[in-house]
Amino acid sequence: MDIVKLNDKNIEDEHICCAISDKKSQDGYQKKKDWLKTEFKNGYTFKKLNVRGKVFIEYVPIENSWLPLVGENYMVINCFWVSGQFKGKGNGKKLLEQCKEDAKAQGMDGIVAISSDKKRPFMTDPIFLKCQGFEIIDEAPPYFKLWGLKINPDSTFPQIMDSAKKGTCPNNEGITAYYSNTCPFTDFYTNNMLRKYAKEKNIPLEINHIKSKDDAHKLPIPWILNSVFYKGELVTLEMKTERHLNKLIS
Repeated sequence: MDIVKLNDKNIEDEHICCAISDKKSQDGYQKKKDWLKTEFKNGYTFKKLNVRGKVFIEYVPIENSWLPLVGENYMVINCFWVSGQFKGKGNGKKLLEQCKEDAKAQGMDGIVAISSDKKRPFMTDPIFLKCQGFEIIDEAPPYFKLWGLKINPDSTFPQIMDSAKKGTCPNNEGITAYYSNTCPFTDFYTNNMLRKYAKEKNIPLEINHIKSKDDAHKLPIPWILNSVFYKGELVTLEMKTERHLNKLIS
């Protein structure tokens, strides 16, 4: 199967994989495409198999990454997803190889990716990263791990910014949410479902829309897609937060 690289010319005709079956997130789907158009100018890459399914990888030079990382001359994997019938067929390795080839072509020293202590929704599988030669190079509470793979053995690995190692958010009252349009799901679930939930439960709600790299670098955790806190503590990175909040609040 061929690999397609999205760009300014084909992005409106190509689907962006992850939201193809979620009709509720159509506005977020377009906002993600608009975000991609802007970030293409900063070296952002979105590659996918030429199929109608969730099988793609996104990456960007660390100098232009929205993840709160400090370092230079490394490629940062932003989102990496292989699901359904495309799993277990070498497609993940094939897409990762694309990232490696681009990093080498640009003279980069290696690749990094934020994941976790175990497989979690919307995060790259840490078992896969380990099998592909990545190692844990930094950590942040409560469970974030920065995985790295060197191309240049003499290079220095990037690190998570100290400001993103807090693990808690400043607001200790009610629910606090952070989201960005780097994911097509976040807009609907944050501004509709989460608002509705907070109103029904009569819980104070603060929503922070991450609109720039500078905003993202001020996050208290090294994650930009979506995060929900309750009384300052991280509850979930998933979009459907009701069951997580209900369990905690009850």
